[in-house]
Amino acid sequence: MMIRIDTLTYNAFQVNTYLVWDETGECLVVDPAFHTVEETNHFDQHLSGNGLLLTGQVNTHCHVDHLLGIKHLQQNYGLTFRAHGEEEGPLRQAPLMGEVFGLKLEPIAAIGTAIRDEELIVVGNHRLKALHVPGHSPGSLAFYSEEGGFVITGDALFQGSIGRTDLPGGDYDQLIDSIRTRLLSLPPETTIYPGHGPSSTISNERTGNPFLT
Repeated sequence: MMIRIDTLTYNAFQVNTYLVWDETGECLVVDPAFHTVEETNHFDQHLSGNGLLLTGQVNTHCHVDHLLGIKHLQQNYGLTFRAHGEEEGPLRQAPLMGEVFGLKLEPIAAIGTAIRDEELIVVGNHRLKALHVPGHSPGSLAFYSEEGGFVITGDALFQGSIGRTDLPGGDYDQLIDSIRTRLLSLPPETTIYPGHGPSSTISNERTGNPFLT
């Protein structure tokens, strides 16, 4: 019995979309960011080619580059859109932000079921713990698997960097506090899977991230 994670990178902003699954074949998608027809087909084919059954979706936050595949999931997989309740503001602003960055996003009505801090998200026989890590956006979440030894950090924490805080709802001091109290407190060997870029570990970011040393 083992929890697994696949990394699929999509759109002009190179967002990491994660598929978390286990021996049951049940699968959770984190930050569905596929945008073009080719990217959408790639996503669908990855699921079918690996015999995965998509049973849920969660978002680390609601900036436009992380939302581009939501409509496809709603229309083709019947999934409920899930994010932290404090992301309603960024969600409403996302289509306008998309226009600024050249990304077309159809408005998403609302968060279907809000994710609570420390809620356990079911993936087959396993669980991910939601951690509220505000600062990049008000409702930013990370998803931690103690058994799998990894945490999906969204745009809160990257390899050697942290999320930007100059967008609406961003707060630098709050982000640093979130990282120090909710993420760096995890076991040092925990693998970090960020919203953009390569993976890292908690140990590496504790000692080598210039924003945190």
